[in-house]
Amino acid sequence: MSREHATDPSAGPDEVVGEARWPMATAVVAAMTLTLLLPDDLRLAPVWVLPSIEGLLLLALIAGDPGRIDRRSTVLRVVSIALVGVLALGAVWSTVQLTDDIIHGGKETASAASLLQTGGTVWAGTVLAFALLYFELDSGGAAARAHHMPATPALAFPQQLSPELSAPGWRPRFVDYFYLGLTNATAFSPTDVMPLAPWAKMAMAVQSLVSLLILGLVVARAVNVLT
Repeated sequence: MSREHATDPSAGPDEVVGEARWPMATAVVAAMTLTLLLPDDLRLAPVWVLPSIEGLLLLALIAGDPGRIDRRSTVLRVVSIALVGVLALGAVWSTVQLTDDIIHGGKETASAASLLQTGGTVWAGTVLAFALLYFELDSGGAAARAHHMPATPALAFPQQLSPELSAPGWRPRFVDYFYLGLTNATAFSPTDVMPLAPWAKMAMAVQSLVSLLILGLVVARAVNVLT
């Protein structure tokens, strides 16, 4: 069976070149930092709990598959999904609590500056969480994609829909999934990446609704406070 590989002229025909770990790790660290910046009542747990869990899971992934992501392992796969799950749970919880504060006049809504800062932090956290979710679930994750790209992925990127525009052996990397998460959160709908699998459609729908809820309520409340 033929394999799809990274665009690396030095790689042999049967050599697997995995994606670098650092972009994904940087996104996780950024999400952990955003959690630390949130007000106490918008966190799912005390300030140190979620970042500690996420940090330990990230360290386990780095130790189990350092450098490039190319090791296929059930244990590492479970750890990756657990990390994404914790990030997504924290982001959704913060969104729900922020919505409740806006509706009932919580202390974060007392000033427009505080509200915009808190809303921006929650929104950015959801973008990173969903970007990592797409990155981990599409086509079996980065390690699986390094070995073989399926003919029918869960998320279809422009390079897959129009192969003549892509380099031989192209496959999506974290930056592509981050772009997907960012544009889906701002356009509230698919832009250039089409969800094909049911889970991808539902995930993108949930992210669009969450983003619309955050931005709509925060902006409306901020305008109300200013006026």
